[in-house]
Parts: sequence; structure tokens; C-alpha cells
Amino acid sequence: MKKHIHIKEFREAGYLQELNRRFLHPLGLALEVSIDPETGDETLGGVWDYRKDPLGIIFDEKTLAKHLDILQHRAKFVEQQRQIKIAARTKKYGWSVQPLKPAK
Repeated sequence: MKKHIHIKEFREAGYLQELNRRFLHPLGLALEVSIDPETGDETLGGVWDYRKDPLGIIFDEKTLAKHLDILQHRAKFVEQQRQIKIAARTKKYGWSVQPLKPAK
């Protein structure tokens, strides 16, 4: 049985922020979370597409300044989690990102 993280936890922990900031935004893409105004339920809403913009997507400066502490906290948390996984995967497999070639 597959396990799933709740979208709210995914967003609040910083995974969405860092997925967007580190990977999707430079490509001109952004994964969106929709929050139901009546229930507060959070779902993945879609992927923004600004691929034609040569600079991709950046956080709005006012938003960045207003939420800098929480954004930095989330980025630090995600990086700590990433480093733990990198160490474990490198120890076991010799790589952290799975190569696109068959294992020997």
C-alpha cells in the first residue's frame, strides 16, 4: 500500500516551496496548491506554465521580504532532510540521484 503525505504538510514543511524554488521555477513552472475556502482541504491545483519566459519564475520581492523568516526556516528544514537522504543513499548505492542506466 502506498503512503501519502497530506498536501498541507507538504506545503507547510517547505517541500512545495523548495520543489518550486530549486527545480520548477528556473524552468518556468510552478506546482500550485489549492485550498478549499469552506473546508480548508488542500489539493494539488495544477502546474503554472511560464516556460516561454527566459527567466522562469521568481518569488515576488514583497512576498519574499514579508515571509523571509518562514521561507528560510522551511528551506533549512528541507535541506537537512535532503542531506540525510543523500548520506543514506550514497552509503547504500554510491549515488544520491538514481542514474538513468541499469545497475550492473
